[in-house]
Amino acid sequence: MSDKEVRIQDDLYMAVNGEWLETAVIPEDKPTAGSFADLEVGVEKVMMEDFAAFAEGKKTSDIPEMKYAISLYKKILDTDRRTKEGIAPVLPTLEKIKSLKNVEDLNNIAAEFVMEELPLPVEIAVTTDLEDATKNQLIVVGPSIILPDTEYYKEGNESAKELLSVYVDMAAKLLEYTPLTKEEQKAYIDDTLFYDALIAKKVKSALEWSDIAGYNNPMDIEEVAGCVAPYDIKKVVADIFGDKAPKIINAYDPKAVKEMNGYFNEENFERYVHWAYVQTLVKATACLSPELKALGNTYNRALQGIAAEPALEKEAYQVVSTMYSEPVGVYYGRTYFGEEAKKDVVDIVKRIIETYKVRMKENTFLSPETKEKAIKKLSVIEIKMGYPDEIKEIWSKLVFDEEDSYFEAVRKIMVAKAKDSFEKLHEPVDRTEWPMPGHKVNACFRPSCNDITFPAAILQKPFYSLDQGMSANLGGIGAIIAHEISHSFDTNGSHFDEFGNLNDWWKEEDFAAFKEQAKAMTEQFDGIPFHGGKVSGELTVSENIADNGGVGVTLAIMHTIENADFREYFKNWARVWRRKASEEYIKLRLASDVHSPAELRANMQPRNFPEWYEAFGVTEKDEMYIAPEKRISIW
Repeated sequence: MSDKEVRIQDDLYMAVNGEWLETAVIPEDKPTAGSFADLEVGVEKVMMEDFAAFAEGKKTSDIPEMKYAISLYKKILDTDRRTKEGIAPVLPTLEKIKSLKNVEDLNNIAAEFVMEELPLPVEIAVTTDLEDATKNQLIVVGPSIILPDTEYYKEGNESAKELLSVYVDMAAKLLEYTPLTKEEQKAYIDDTLFYDALIAKKVKSALEWSDIAGYNNPMDIEEVAGCVAPYDIKKVVADIFGDKAPKIINAYDPKAVKEMNGYFNEENFERYVHWAYVQTLVKATACLSPELKALGNTYNRALQGIAAEPALEKEAYQVVSTMYSEPVGVYYGRTYFGEEAKKDVVDIVKRIIETYKVRMKENTFLSPETKEKAIKKLSVIEIKMGYPDEIKEIWSKLVFDEEDSYFEAVRKIMVAKAKDSFEKLHEPVDRTEWPMPGHKVNACFRPSCNDITFPAAILQKPFYSLDQGMSANLGGIGAIIAHEISHSFDTNGSHFDEFGNLNDWWKEEDFAAFKEQAKAMTEQFDGIPFHGGKVSGELTVSENIADNGGVGVTLAIMHTIENADFREYFKNWARVWRRKASEEYIKLRLASDVHSPAELRANMQPRNFPEWYEAFGVTEKDEMYIAPEKRISIW
């Protein structure tokens, strides 16, 4: 169906993107094509060319940390060595797991497992203290499950059966490379599935994880220790922190902690060992021979509907751009991001913030006191634009030896990162750290820091360009900027004050009024049929509120600019959400993603605003019409 056959008043998304959808091709090594994905492909292309030149000595970088990334890049390209080594690099780790005879053995070595990110009954990490954003805290969560979400484990889920069948087939083939006997291989797989199903009964669902305020469950370490015994978490923490071991641990996933005996105890310890062995093997394949790497990614390809593995050079770039994300991002930003564009987008951000303040003053459901505090929060929001000015010290510590295998090099990098993270427990939070590198096509808001981040890579067409006009830019990057700012006041961000502390600073009656607004947004999306499934309005409410705020604020700015083109605004809003995806990926995101499907993001929010109806003459006879009393504009 071409864009000429669809009236924009009936389907904005298809009218704008229909012709593109007819011709767009999803790369065989990716699950999607579209505005975000296509920019990622473009960034990969230029960066892969640069890394090839680095590896061949035709190009150099003045960023010292890039030498480690380039060294790892070369190691990944050495397929002769990787093939010759085969599974050998991971065998010592697998044997270390297999040799565990009882819980005491595990307790004695668990701190080492933590540093190497090996599977444990519960996992610990250091992150910002939810109640005091100047400090860090130790958190504890349950282990990961095989399927994307706990909902998949409910009886009758056919997708779950298909995915687990793929997983079992993959794991069986991988175990054939190990020293295990045929009988052991079968037992390990059976126990892995059994143990995984037990975990799924205790850990949070995607919906539960979408409630950030629900993460805050501080517990005395003695209480945690009593819950997770016989696993000796006090010993593990003491082995890592010594005499600086914390007395309080925040249970982000309290059920998994308090009911850990439902999946881990002396009686099922052998099942835990077999599960840990298989999970470790599957994860390790990414750093083994190309053959094992492709085999170990079978489940992930099936989960997302990816047709093929990436080319070797792309694999190498993708790995190093993740392992050395900040140096690579700074290199990308310095090389490909212009200062003129940075200044222009920062000006757009400031204009959006000021407009937000005006709209907050005019808000009809908040009390004057709450509005004043909201404006204060907007006034101190921090803008991270493009890429960091300097590279943190940790990136110079991610070193390995030239003779190390690819697997061993990555292991050393991960241990160095873990050590650095745990060392921060008793240090003040470094708010200058960036949550995203400059080469990432994305954006984010962090409630615990009250900051917004826009990497250099997203600041390209269709999101933004100096030459595409302010109307298009406001419908693209402008609405996304305002979306991120709106997260300050969504169902999660509204619980955090201007300092990033979890602190209910609203009046009780204001929260009640906001919840009614959020309920309306939930109902607007809930149950919409999409590719054989239905949208969860509850799961996606925070992102939908942010989209709503993003459109509302930028439309207000449109009224203040010269020669504003509202049609171009809405067209570019639809353009940035264009996406073509595999059915598997669509179903995965529908089940577990806090964002609504891209098509609905393009089509649902415009109809909440009068400018949409005026721009295209939309009436009650058109599909993109909703009655005025059902329209929602929260911020």
